Amino acid sequence: MRQAGPLKAIEIYQDPEAKWVILLHGYGADASDLASLQSAIPLNKDCNWLFPDAPLSVPIGPGWTGRAWWNIRMTELPGDWTQLRPPDMDPAVDKVMKMMASMKFDWKDVIIGGFSQGAMLATEVFLKAPVTPAGLICMSGTLLSQPVWTELVAARKGASVLMSHGEMDPVLPHKGSVLLQKFFEENGIKTQFVSFRGGHEIPFQVIEKMKTYISERL
Repeated sequence: MRQAGPLKAIEIYQDPEAKWVILLHGYGADASDLASLQSAIPLNKDCNWLFPDAPLSVPIGPGWTGRAWWNIRMTELPGDWTQLRPPDMDPAVDKVMKMMASMKFDWKDVIIGGFSQGAMLATEVFLKAPVTPAGLICMSGTLLSQPVWTELVAARKGASVLMSHGEMDPVLPHKGSVLLQKFFEENGIKTQFVSFRGGHEIPFQVIEKMKTYISERL
């Protein structure tokens, strides 16, 4: 694990000329949680991967800790996130943006994405980027902080986004991604939405779609 600006990260580096896929893990996981996707998604072209570790340590069970981008109460998750903005979201966004700057990424060569809390963070980073990134992968995300995102989204018109969500997700309701898809489409962002019979997870059909999406964006 290397130091990527203000964050530690797992880096899988293959080609100095290749584009990057950066994936942000969900609440209670860590950088290694999504790193296995790299070997599960064989590509025809080289691609560099980065899996940042969230800055906060959070308890996830007796004697067990995980990482988080901001603190949440798992027993008090809202059903509708659209008008909510987590108090600690701004520092998380700032850390990822500083990481991007420290590694001197060319935004147009970066596909950013994430799962759950990481998908929320990746969406805002995608919207705030100074140049439209190569893509966004939003797995089990939701529409939140709509007033802020509405001010940013016009700059991403014409972009392409891959989304996925389980129809029986007990953590983040499926309808949150449906609202996010509508938000994107109404603002000129093309979406591919994998809706599957399942919960808070990344099933095989999503991994297959990720392979196609990343190959297209490369």
